[in-house]
Amino acid sequence: MSKIAAQRLYNQQIAQPRFEDAGQLLMWLGAIQGQDYAGAKWSLGLRLPGSTDADIEQAMADKTIVRTWVMRGTLHLVAGADVRWMVDLLGARLISRSAPRYRQLELDEATLQQSNDILLNALAGHQLLSRKTLFGILEEKGISTRGQRGIHLLQRASLDGLICQGAAERNNPNFMRMDEAFPDASMMARDESLAELARRYFTSRGHATLQDFAWWSALPMADVRAGFEAVKAQLVEDVIDGVSYWLSPESRAASSFDFALPGFDEYLLGYKDRSAVLDPENAEKVCPGQNGMFFPTMVIDGRMVGTWKRSFKKGQVIISPQPFEPLSAEDMERFIAVIQPFGDFLQMPLVVEEW
Repeated sequence: MSKIAAQRLYNQQIAQPRFEDAGQLLMWLGAIQGQDYAGAKWSLGLRLPGSTDADIEQAMADKTIVRTWVMRGTLHLVAGADVRWMVDLLGARLISRSAPRYRQLELDEATLQQSNDILLNALAGHQLLSRKTLFGILEEKGISTRGQRGIHLLQRASLDGLICQGAAERNNPNFMRMDEAFPDASMMARDESLAELARRYFTSRGHATLQDFAWWSALPMADVRAGFEAVKAQLVEDVIDGVSYWLSPESRAASSFDFALPGFDEYLLGYKDRSAVLDPENAEKVCPGQNGMFFPTMVIDGRMVGTWKRSFKKGQVIISPQPFEPLSAEDMERFIAVIQPFGDFLQMPLVVEEW
């Protein structure tokens, strides 16, 4: 078990979790990747022992947490209290980087602004409307949503800080106006928000490098350095093999090291360099063909030793372990022990298939 992995497990709240509320947990983490909605809920659940899938759904309904596009233009879950300043900080750069895609989709600025106005009007009065419904409204107003146009129109309104995703129905996202849903969410000056994002990242992700923070946030290096320098005095440096890692002085090493993580979990996705927890030769098995889809992982002694899949049959959740290499019976028993809470989270009996 490396020092890097042990402290990341602790700081990310995977081992020895210290929060009881999803909103507080997300304020600590800053954000977690959320395009796989079911997996993102388990990312929160495993960090909130005793919680259920229904509890996370309720936190969404209560607007304690929210789903929207932030880091890298990818869907994330963030605390409702943070959503406005995060989108304000990150949205404009992501819009700029999307310009070539807008041109490919024949979405000029006039069309994008017209779409924004239509979406705001449709959602006025605390409406919560599905993606399908909003696409229909846009079509009625003469704006095509064919192909990828529709999702980019919703993303653009989200990056402009106008809308965000609320409670889902059967994993289908609904949308709401951000100003109505989060009228009291905090806003910050740019230098303050850069510092706050850097503080959240290094305290919750340490050991981490500046390059890790730059990858995670997708901010330009000048902004990465500005945010880091603003909080550097609150961090400590640990040089390992000539590389400078930064973390909170209050960091501790984990005391438990075996876990069943969902795909896209921050333990892997939160860093540019993932070699501390995943052998590079196994990266293809976690994300085949580098297609952007990450499988859930088996973690033993802090390292990823395989993937797992879930399916449902006769009211049970069936787990199929797929270790990278044959594991000892003891290690497989350790995995079986840590996957059991997933069944409790789903409030379903859980069965692990033979491997």
